[in-house]
Amino acid sequence: MRALLNVDYTIDFVAKDGKLTCGIPGQAIEDKVVSLTKEFIENGDFVIFAIDAHQENDQYHPEANLFPPHNIVGTTGKDLYGKLKEVYETHMSDANVYYFDKTRYSAFAGTDLEIKLRERGITEVHIIGVCTDICVLHTAIDAYNKGFDIVIHKDAVASFNQAGHIWALDHFTNTLGAKVI
Repeated sequence: MRALLNVDYTIDFVAKDGKLTCGIPGQAIEDKVVSLTKEFIENGDFVIFAIDAHQENDQYHPEANLFPPHNIVGTTGKDLYGKLKEVYETHMSDANVYYFDKTRYSAFAGTDLEIKLRERGITEVHIIGVCTDICVLHTAIDAYNKGFDIVIHKDAVASFNQAGHIWALDHFTNTLGAKVI
């Protein structure tokens, strides 16, 4: 059994004026992110939206000193980007679609993601979204440590750091044993 994990494909991470945007690389993967999401939903696979959610002026969050404020709860920056938002809104009531907020890089940290995957018998996790070398990477590392098979869709991940993006793609294959397709 397989699942698709959409990581942080939001306005703040993708839009031209996003607070921590990947910019053009993030925008360039939109069609692939949308088509994969539709494909998995229509196939009846479990589709997860794991979305960064931060509180405004949270001085205790470890990212507060590393990145500008982004994906603040209650702002449009936290909304899914572009056509992905429409896909989610169309299917948000479907039994195989699950959306949750995350507060750390990994979609597994402090969430019920592992429970949701295990109760469905899922063994293979396909990961798409942004940023390749941050939240996608840390989610993949946790998936590896929890024994899931990992598939990264190279044309559906992006970063604001091209060197980090390239390094992460190599790391997925050579260190985590992931399939990068």
